[in-house]
Amino acid sequence: MHFTDNPKYKNNVILKLSFELAVKVIKFSEELDVLRKYTISNQILRAGTSIGANIKEAQNAESKIDFVHKLKIASKEADELEYWLYLCNEVETYPNADYLLIELTVIKKLLNKIISTSKNVKPIISESSN
Repeated sequence: MHFTDNPKYKNNVILKLSFELAVKVIKFSEELDVLRKYTISNQILRAGTSIGANIKEAQNAESKIDFVHKLKIASKEADELEYWLYLCNEVETYPNADYLLIELTVIKKLLNKIISTSKNVKPIISESSN
C-alpha cells in the first residue's frame, strides 16, 4: 500500500501535499548527487523530508500546543528548504528548482493558515465541568 492510498491520510490535504513534495525533493536531491553537489543535496533532502515528517507527527499531538509546535517546526523546515532552493536557482551549475518552490509556497500558506487558526480556537468547556 502506498502512503497516499491510506484512507487515514487521503483526505488530509497538508499531509498529502507535504508527502508528495518530499518524494520530489528526494528525486531532486538524487539529481544533485549525480552532479556531485552533495552538501546542498543533503541540506535539501533533510529539510524537504522533515516538513512532512513533522506534519505527520502533529497528527498524533498530545495537545493543541503540541500540535501547533510541531507545525511550527514544519514551517521552519519549509523556510529552510525555500532558502536552499532559491540558492540552487541562483547558481548556474545547479538545476532549476522553480517547480519545487511553487509547491512549497502552497504548503507554507496552508501551514500558516492551520497554525493561525489553531491558535485562535477556544477550548470547549462542557456543561458537566461546571
